[in-house]
Amino acid sequence: MPGVLVTTEVLRHREGSYFDLLSRAGYQVHFPAKALLLSEDDVIEALAGYPAVIAGSEPYTDRVLAALPELRVIARNGVGYDRVDVLSATRRGVALTITPEGNYQAVAEHALALLLAVARSVVQNANDTRGGQWRRRTIFIPLRGKTLGIVGLGRIGRSVALRAKAFGTRVLACETYPDKQFVSEQGIELVDLDSLLAQSDFVTLHTPMTGTTKALINRQTLARMKPGSILINTARGGMIDEEALLDALRSGHLAGAGLDVLVTEPPPPDHPLLQLDNVVVSPHVAALDSQAVEDMSMCAARNIVDLLAGRWPPDGSLVNPDVKAHWK
Repeated sequence: MPGVLVTTEVLRHREGSYFDLLSRAGYQVHFPAKALLLSEDDVIEALAGYPAVIAGSEPYTDRVLAALPELRVIARNGVGYDRVDVLSATRRGVALTITPEGNYQAVAEHALALLLAVARSVVQNANDTRGGQWRRRTIFIPLRGKTLGIVGLGRIGRSVALRAKAFGTRVLACETYPDKQFVSEQGIELVDLDSLLAQSDFVTLHTPMTGTTKALINRQTLARMKPGSILINTARGGMIDEEALLDALRSGHLAGAGLDVLVTEPPPPDHPLLQLDNVVVSPHVAALDSQAVEDMSMCAARNIVDLLAGRWPPDGSLVNPDVKAHWK
C-alpha cells in the first residue's frame, strides 16, 4: 500500500478527518522519526520512496527534489511556499499545492490578537501581576479612532480589514491587484506603501514572500513609519530586516511589534527581539486554530488524493499549473 508522509508539526501523530480520507483512498499515513525536518538531508532521508507529502516549512530545494525521484505531490498545509523551489518542482513533474481557503480567517484573528497584545501591554502586565506587581500606570494605545495600514489585501488582508473596522479603525491598504468591489463596499482607501507607512498607527503585513517583498520592512521603510506606531507580521519573517527593526524599537521610533514569524525559526534563546518588553512573539502559530487545522489538513489530503488519481485539484490550490506538461 502506498504511503503519504505528514511532516507538518501540528498534525504529528494526530489522526483526524484528513487521516481517514487518505486511508479510505488506500494510502498509509506515516510521520517522520524527527519532529522537525530542518535540513535538506533531513528531508531527503524522511521522504525517500514517498509519492506525496503533507508538508510543513521544511526545505524543498533542487537538491532535495533531485534526490526524491518518486515524489509526485508536495501538498503544503497552508498557503506559503517560499521554502519550495517551484521551478525545480515543475521541471521534475512535482505538483505543488496549497490550501487557500483553510486558514485566512485564523491568521486575521491572530494578527489582531497580536496588535491588541502589544497596544495594551497584555503580556507585560500579565507577567508583572504573576510576579506580585500590581501596576496600573500604563496608558494603553486604543484601536478606535486610529489608522490601520494593511500591506496586502488578499484573503487574509480583507479578513483583517473587516475585523479592524469593528474596532472603529480607519483602514488603508496597499495592494497591486485589489478587489475593487470589496474596497468600495468597505470604504478602504488604497494608497502606495510610502503613504500607508506615513499615515498608519498600526501596520500589518499580509503579502507573500517573494523577491520583491524580501526585507520590505528595512531601515528606509521603517524610517517612513509614523513615530509611535506598531508593526505586526504574520506573513514571513524574511519580510523584515530584524536588525533595523531592533533599532527602531530600541530608539522608541516604533512603540512595539507583534511577530508570529522570524527570519530564523525556531529562534535562538538569546534572540534580541525576545528580550524587549514591547515585542510579543508567537511561534508561527497564526493559522493553527482548531477549525483552520481541520480545514487545511482536509484540503491538503484531498489535493493528494485527487492528483494521485489523475484529477487536478480546485482552482487556486495548484501553485504550478505548468507541471501538467511533465505530469505522470
